[in-house]
Amino acid sequence: MKIALAQMNPVVGDLEGNAGRIADLALQAAEAGAALLVTPELALCGYPPEDLALRDDFYDENARVLAALAGRLPPGLTAVVGHPLKEGEERYNAASVLRDGGIITVYRKQILPNHSVFDEVRTFTPGLDPCVFECAGVRFGISICADIWEPGPAVMAREAGAQALLALNASPFHMDKQEERVDAARARVAECGLPLIYANMVGGQDELVFDGASFALDAGGGLAAQFPAFSEGLYLVELDAGVPRGAMEPQPGPEASVYQALVLGVRDYVGKNGFPGAILGLSGGIDSALTLAVAVDALGADKVTAVMMPSEFTASISLEDAEKLADNLGVKYDVQPIKYMFDTFLTELSDEFDDLPFDQTEENIQARVRGVLLMALSNKFGPLVLTTGNKSEMASGYATLYGDMAGGFAVLKDVAKTLVWRLSRYRNSVSPVIPERIITRPPSAELRANQCDQDSLPPYEILDAIMERYVERDMAPRDIVAAGFRESDVRHVVRLIDRSEYKRRQSPPGIRITPRGFGRDRRYPITNRYKAPF
Repeated sequence: MKIALAQMNPVVGDLEGNAGRIADLALQAAEAGAALLVTPELALCGYPPEDLALRDDFYDENARVLAALAGRLPPGLTAVVGHPLKEGEERYNAASVLRDGGIITVYRKQILPNHSVFDEVRTFTPGLDPCVFECAGVRFGISICADIWEPGPAVMAREAGAQALLALNASPFHMDKQEERVDAARARVAECGLPLIYANMVGGQDELVFDGASFALDAGGGLAAQFPAFSEGLYLVELDAGVPRGAMEPQPGPEASVYQALVLGVRDYVGKNGFPGAILGLSGGIDSALTLAVAVDALGADKVTAVMMPSEFTASISLEDAEKLADNLGVKYDVQPIKYMFDTFLTELSDEFDDLPFDQTEENIQARVRGVLLMALSNKFGPLVLTTGNKSEMASGYATLYGDMAGGFAVLKDVAKTLVWRLSRYRNSVSPVIPERIITRPPSAELRANQCDQDSLPPYEILDAIMERYVERDMAPRDIVAAGFRESDVRHVVRLIDRSEYKRRQSPPGIRITPRGFGRDRRYPITNRYKAPF
């Protein structure tokens, strides 16, 4: 028999639109000779629904649309559709088996994740029972996402008579996530001795990106099919005498996968929220250069505007490189000098400042003038402002509130500076669009004369390594020192991270590409006197 995996990109809350997409995929599956269609987790409503899943009317509408969808499926096709379900006072993350115009059985997710970006314990009740149904002479057990990350549900399905497992997933991307998924699936296969077919969602939803990369394992844990990452589509698995097989698509490498995640995240955030395009400030530096390349690859050059806003401290090479980059990418490019506006602020504040020396105050005014200009253009013409700060800056507070942090979406929010360089090299390996000098010159905010990032920060190789341990792994500072870092560097970086929480709380959402981003999976108090011991 043929099993069709719907690696689809739903929109959260667009019940009718998502149902229409499932119906179209069901027709394609039937035309391809498939007996069974498997959709991702909560495909009908999109994932994660967050507090929509606390609304009774949300469940009522899902039930209505699901019933209508059952009547739209091609005759003879069975479909497993993920959806939210309310029974009495209990709410479930569920999947229904649709056939012949109705619902023949329902599975309720048993393992509810409550870590990282997941808080399903807040919204759902865990199911207790396995669910097995027959299709084309094969008995299938259903699991939903976290059900295959822990022992129990897979064995229960086998004991209920399952001959193969179907795993419906909305598993978000981070670096090296696919290896983790396959390892988890292999552990379940080893427990129950059944082949496993894994269908994953694809697309961007706020800060999360779902990368697809659906696959199948045989009963021995061998990879029997591997489908594309970051690509929406319908993919077929042939199940012959209990042995699955399908296409074996190559998976992107580390830099390629992160870059594709950024592109998909920008495309869907802009598109799903109805923005006509994007606008960003182009500085001649590497962060804005990479952000512009991602935006163009996501949206097309005709939907992206770059604005260079030079001050008296902007180097001529920055102007030259920014113009060259914009020309290489074919975007609309404007130059809006800020010297007059900056000088006006200083004149108006001269009595209050009373000849005090130039310091961070004047630097921040420049950044805020630029933020006002970008937001004005966004308000007038509608494009979304993309901010260009990276994770190293978000960690250390090396960014200006209401200045370079002003905007609607932070493309590089979870991308460390050292990774920015690697991604820029990767993008140029596809086609050389970022001028070499942008990549190789020392980074500078250019907010005062002869400024360099390393005047205020440790070298990025050191900063990023300490940040990764302190933020992503929750290592104690003394353990970071024991790992070989200088105590003075660790104290400096930890202090910068701890004191910058108030800034991060006010930053726009951004794409998560690591196991611990500055978003929904890291929630620290702003008012906080805890100091980790050395």
